[in-house]
Amino acid sequence: MKLVWSPEIAAKALVDTVKSCEVFEGSSVAEIVSAMAAGWNAKLIVETWSNGDVTTTSIGLAVASTHTGGRHVCIVPDEDSKSAYAAAIQKAGMAAEIIVGEPEAAVKGLVIDFLVVDGRKNNFGRRIKVAKFGIRGAVLVCKNAGVNLTADLTLRSLFEGGLRRIVRSVFLPVGKGLVKKH
Repeated sequence: MKLVWSPEIAAKALVDTVKSCEVFEGSSVAEIVSAMAAGWNAKLIVETWSNGDVTTTSIGLAVASTHTGGRHVCIVPDEDSKSAYAAAIQKAGMAAEIIVGEPEAAVKGLVIDFLVVDGRKNNFGRRIKVAKFGIRGAVLVCKNAGVNLTADLTLRSLFEGGLRRIVRSVFLPVGKGLVKKH
């Protein structure tokens, strides 16, 4: 069994994300990430987030999880980030499970279908390396790719030991929107 693409569910998630992000200025990459998570029917969607990061991607992931009947888990580094994240996601009428701690420890025991990491964060490659992916495979998304891409992330390192099945991987060189406002 593998992850199977559903354009219908992807389109519904994209439209719902646009509507949900209207309360924010711009939607960052939320629409495409939401469509990807929903379209691949991800049952466990995991992201990392820190205080001050854009929350629209999180809203998109929450929307996707409602379309797939899955779980949306956000890993934050501290209680301040947890409070800020919860307030922002609640403002959009969404919800997510929030785990406080280091991503490396927080992903242990989780079998992930869809993982979103931020290329600006230190050691994000290690966060991917310790993640356990489902038997159907997984979709990996790195937003802000190229901003501060660390040497410890190579595609080869993702497949060490041959025990990982990646269905898709995407490096998005954007973080504040696909179209910049002037």
